[in-house]
Amino acid sequence: MQRQKKQLCLLLSALLLSPLVQADTEFAIDIVWDNQYITEGRDNLDKGGIAWAVASVNQDDLVVYAALGRGDQTHYIEWNFGLEYLISLHDDVEASIGYQRLEFYGDERGSDNELFASISYSGVTWLIPSLYYTYATEASGYFVEVQLQSPWDITENLAVTPYVSQGFDFGYATEQYDGANHFQFGIEASYQISEAIVIAAHLSHSIAMGDIKQQAKDEAMTGNLDQTFAGVHLNWRF
Repeated sequence: MQRQKKQLCLLLSALLLSPLVQADTEFAIDIVWDNQYITEGRDNLDKGGIAWAVASVNQDDLVVYAALGRGDQTHYIEWNFGLEYLISLHDDVEASIGYQRLEFYGDERGSDNELFASISYSGVTWLIPSLYYTYATEASGYFVEVQLQSPWDITENLAVTPYVSQGFDFGYATEQYDGANHFQFGIEASYQISEAIVIAAHLSHSIAMGDIKQQAKDEAMTGNLDQTFAGVHLNWRF
């Protein structure tokens, strides 16, 4: 089974850093659908996309979550169980550390443990750099992603955020090659329906780089290695 870097930890980090977080204890339900299951610039499923249901609780900067993902056209089930802790290093610097357990059910049965961390700087509100790190115990490798995003408030309820990111693989997605993995860019839009409900959508494009190209060569893969994908996300807090 191909190594898969989970985006759920990044998704939860973004939600926790949003200005909607006000209560000491908060519960949330997230429903997410992507038309393809893209991670590390690779399509993880033979066809179709994936839907996620996520339940989380946030208590004083600590979030505990459980997530269930199912392929919409392929027999694939994935469970994620994890926790993440937010650390405020400065008024403009936020960091997080976390752990998650992954269980895969598909053509093959698999599991893994991941340790992850992130840091972001919001001193310049229109250009926010972030750094994400994930280490997988089974692969004994790590993945690093550098991201720049530029959030813009179009109206009081509507925000649009274009972004670019660069991923680097070090024995995480593949063992044969270390270095540049993929370059990705896209745009995300979110609309606050109420104080408790936010709906969002994204359109993204990933460009294959050295790690993906080397894997394709080694496995005699043909076709376009770049990926274009989209999705929607509903977040309900209570």
